[in-house]
Amino acid sequence: MPSLTIAEQTRLARLATDRVRRAAVARLLSSRFLRWRYGAPVADELLIVPQELRTADPSFADEIAIGQFGFAGAVAYIGSGSPFDLKPPSPEWERELHGFGWLRHLRAAETEEAREQAVDLVLGWIRKHGSRGGVAWEPPVVARRLISWISSASLLLEDVDHTTYDRIADSLGDQLIRLSATWRDAPAGYPRLLALTALVLADLCVAGHDRHLEEILDAFSEELETQILPDGGHISRNPGIPVELLLDLLPLRQCFIVRDRPVPPGLSAAIDRMLPFVRFMRLGDGSLARFNGMGAPNLDLVATVLAYGEPPTRLPAHAPASGYARLARGGTVMIADVGSPPKLELAGQAHAGCLSFEMSSGRYAVLVNCGAPGPADQDWRAASRATASHNTLCLGGKSSSRLVLHNLLETLVGSAPIRFPDRVGVRIRDLPDGGIQLKAHHNGYHRQFGLIHRRQLILSPHGDRLTGIDQLGPIRGALRFPVDVPFGIHFHLNPDASCSLLRFGDEAEIKLPNGERWGLTAKGAQISIEDSFHCADLSGPRRSLQIVLRGACYGESEVTWELARRD
Repeated sequence: MPSLTIAEQTRLARLATDRVRRAAVARLLSSRFLRWRYGAPVADELLIVPQELRTADPSFADEIAIGQFGFAGAVAYIGSGSPFDLKPPSPEWERELHGFGWLRHLRAAETEEAREQAVDLVLGWIRKHGSRGGVAWEPPVVARRLISWISSASLLLEDVDHTTYDRIADSLGDQLIRLSATWRDAPAGYPRLLALTALVLADLCVAGHDRHLEEILDAFSEELETQILPDGGHISRNPGIPVELLLDLLPLRQCFIVRDRPVPPGLSAAIDRMLPFVRFMRLGDGSLARFNGMGAPNLDLVATVLAYGEPPTRLPAHAPASGYARLARGGTVMIADVGSPPKLELAGQAHAGCLSFEMSSGRYAVLVNCGAPGPADQDWRAASRATASHNTLCLGGKSSSRLVLHNLLETLVGSAPIRFPDRVGVRIRDLPDGGIQLKAHHNGYHRQFGLIHRRQLILSPHGDRLTGIDQLGPIRGALRFPVDVPFGIHFHLNPDASCSLLRFGDEAEIKLPNGERWGLTAKGAQISIEDSFHCADLSGPRRSLQIVLRGACYGESEVTWELARRD
């Protein structure tokens, strides 16, 4: 495994120093001696209750009634006890429990029993975990809990006795003060922005807590400007994060309007950038393309946020800041990864899928990457990040990106980040016949093999034919390996599709659930149908199929292939 470069070592030292500094500031500001800075830990009155955009399932209340708590792909049975006394099945389960995002399900039940359950569970948490410690007080967890409690105020605070009201209100105020001091210690990227979002929301909704609003707004606006790229994507390159952000930012914007306060320009601008980007990354089946940590799609949530924006007359073909391309003709949509990994501290979820693509025909996906596994299936994570789990060329069984295995870096980032390729070129143009062409290349294999991967994709005017050319070759001059290096060009299928070889094995036919058929032919490689897996599924990893074009590269190579819809 490659060691850190001098630049990476310098970056790591800065990350470590910054982490220590942020933690020290958080400890100092949260000390009892500086409590005066934030005021008394109370929340006497909620001025407004923000809208909850996440979908709710009232049956969750029935599960809780029998002592069944299902979070993060794991289910715990507690009987008549408290979930806060249970040894958690996983850290992810524990974070979801303490985040209280599930309160919306109890609210949706609209029963007195569900309301009593919600209040009892909140009071139980206050008794057990109100003393600040452990996972429950990680800044992103506190942020989610604040948003959830405030959004569920009608469930928790209406028609309760004064003692219960005061206990919940005091805890809410205490958490707000704690997060005001510790948000700087949240991990870079989405967790830190979530913490700031919760603070702004709380300062708007809780009476008496808006004296630091302007200060928090400055930090919030700065994070928005940093994290939301000019084309609307997130700096992590995960297509799902803009959806998660919009689910919180859209209600936040409405809170400013209800409080008759001016909406921060940065907030409106970020929302206006993200909404078209979500449309850009959506395939014909309504799901978001499975790149760089994107897992099982929640189609309802995607549809919910898109209801807040007007569909553009035409989506662009390229999101250059985010590193994605979109080719669309007829009823066919193809989305490709044409970007480099993000910075090390944000690359813990990134995948080695440069130049891979996903494709849909009408309302059905044809080709999909394997996607990211859910919290309960992390054993699949390393495999899902590999190049071979994406619809692109894999050389010598190696990924085009390298995992950076370093204990300190993994501690700071949360998992092993990836690096390379650091040079990705892309050109997209409309063709005279009405089709569209993508040309791209990356240097992910140059250090290992001295080769550049070049890919050309052409989508026909009616979207019924996708032609591809994959080339391997040196930057300049001739190159001859002593032993030919094997390669495979992978095409992972929609797990609900079937596939078979036709004729003399020179064509693979894909059959979609609606009966539509696509045929794949190739020159310069042998076609095979092989087993695959699909992680981006709500039920967990499942078996699927892939078409692989296999050959050997002696120093340079070219494979031409065509995927065409059959009548």
